[in-house]
Amino acid sequence: MESSLMGNRVDNKKFTWVIKNFSTLQSEKIYSDKFVISGCKCVLCGFCLQASFSCLSLYLEVADFKSLPSGWRRNVEFTITLVKQFCEKFSLAKVTRHWLDHKVPDWGFKSMIPLTTLHAKDGGFLVNDELKIVAEVDVLEVIGKLDVPGESEEETQPVKKIKQNDDGAVSSDLLKEIPGDLVDVNGFQVLPSQVGFARRIFEKHPETASECRTKNQDLRTSYMNVLISVIKMLFKGPEEHSKDDLSDAEAALAYMTHVGFKLDWLEKQLEEVKERMKKCARVCEIEKQLHDLEHKCKDLKAQLNKEKAEILEATAPDLFFIDVV
Repeated sequence: MESSLMGNRVDNKKFTWVIKNFSTLQSEKIYSDKFVISGCKCVLCGFCLQASFSCLSLYLEVADFKSLPSGWRRNVEFTITLVKQFCEKFSLAKVTRHWLDHKVPDWGFKSMIPLTTLHAKDGGFLVNDELKIVAEVDVLEVIGKLDVPGESEEETQPVKKIKQNDDGAVSSDLLKEIPGDLVDVNGFQVLPSQVGFARRIFEKHPETASECRTKNQDLRTSYMNVLISVIKMLFKGPEEHSKDDLSDAEAALAYMTHVGFKLDWLEKQLEEVKERMKKCARVCEIEKQLHDLEHKCKDLKAQLNKEKAEILEATAPDLFFIDVV
């Protein structure tokens, strides 16, 4: 088991792990340094030995989980990104959400990427034998004390704190909003934080849900959650999208249309995002070609200088004309 490795950095809710000399690692399992996000102390761990595995596996793990107090739990949503160093717009990112505790202290991706793809010369993930991994962690709910005392109120405000009473009963104290308090917007029950978003949708596109057939409020709330999630995803920058994201968005819009939503305006936005991604892919390819050409040019210059030096050495005035005639 190897603890690794240089270049670790925490920035807001992101932790960057740079693994150097990746191809020479001998341990099956490697660890990043410990880091703290939203009062939760974590590490990243990976399984990467080619002799033992066909894919790189990456997990978020609670640090020192064996010493966790009874009842400690954290509901976390996190993204793990393998950075494509030639063109970060096309890095590989995967997202998941799970409760972590002393019984299930880690969660992640068994098949993050095939090792053959990772080691490919033109893959862009492994450059100068360095692998760059970024973890973005959002602690959604907390049971038990924060791992790191002294966290400021501002830092912990978005977290839903759940405290256990002496009798074992659970009471919740949400610092920003209580999920049970829903607000009606055009017949849809949404969270207080979604009210402005939902109202803007109906103000700008009043026909959006005019043919939604179901009257079941749970389903209607679910539909609105999906709609808002798709909109938020599409309005991110192209570098934050993956092909899987767009496929999921396309499937979600198809389903929403099937149940009666009119989303031609959002479908148009999806097509524009796809087109931007194609252009970004072309830019990425050109950047890679340019990088390769610059590298080749550097090698050619070195070879040219070497041969010039050899010519000068060969024509040095060590011999005179009379010596060779």
